[in-house]
Amino acid sequence: MVTRKSLITAVQSLLTALSTPPDQNPNLLSTFTTNPPPLCFEHGLPQLVPFLGRYFTGQEGVTRYFALLSEHLDIKNMTFEPDTDWLVDEVSMAVCLRGNAQFVWKSTGQAWDETFVYRIVVAEDTGAKGLKVQEYRVWADTGAAYLARLGRLGELVTAEPGIGSLGIHVAEDVDGARMSG
Repeated sequence: MVTRKSLITAVQSLLTALSTPPDQNPNLLSTFTTNPPPLCFEHGLPQLVPFLGRYFTGQEGVTRYFALLSEHLDIKNMTFEPDTDWLVDEVSMAVCLRGNAQFVWKSTGQAWDETFVYRIVVAEDTGAKGLKVQEYRVWADTGAAYLARLGRLGELVTAEPGIGSLGIHVAEDVDGARMSG
């Protein structure tokens, strides 16, 4: 019988790997199943950014998804709510939780603070034995990612003072002038 604790342990392994810079943690892929094949899916229109709205399946797909994230984003100060606040379903072997981080679109330097939601399904890995992540789904701020990719996120800073700039960071050069994206 799968327990709440065993599901949380499998998810915490993934979160630890996600919170560690990729060059310092080669263990991310090992937190995913080999059989059944894993799935990564970040909800959103695929036309907005390269890692949205596409199914990344199998170990190769998981590798490709995280390579795309690493290619386009710097992720800073990633934290997660305490596991006592997670929704854990022992029957479907799914865990839902919220996280926070600052995301920086590398090519434009534009950044935003964000709260995101994960739904993680855990399965018994018949290849490596043990509980691992089989399905990783993300709901995040696709609009901010899209605008940052275009270099237009900074336009919101002056759109509505006090509201529009909340959690938005615009890259500036050494003289304090905005950088163009």
